[in-house]
Amino acid sequence: MTYFVSILCVLGIAAGQILFKLCAASLQRTGSFFAVSTATTLFCALALYGVTTIAWIWVLQKVELGRVYPFMALAFVLVPIASHFVFGERFHAQYFAGVALIIIGILVAVRA
Repeated sequence: MTYFVSILCVLGIAAGQILFKLCAASLQRTGSFFAVSTATTLFCALALYGVTTIAWIWVLQKVELGRVYPFMALAFVLVPIASHFVFGERFHAQYFAGVALIIIGILVAVRA
């Protein structure tokens, strides 16, 4: 259960990053943090980060930091994938090599 919640934390952090990018785009369009779309997106991102932080603290009560922290590296994989689908950002070939290295690193660290 603890590892499942830690994966949910990673997903929350990744989704929060996408929301922050959406907020930045909205801010660029509207020019104000007080515009409804900008403020709403920012609030959602901050709320998601808040809930994720509370969940992460719960995880850290149950498991050593060194055992679960490598999962956070999955955000480096998930955020660019999400940015591709949400914003149409493109990957370079080096991205896939980097993803493979990150996943190998996570597997090595978690099994240690």
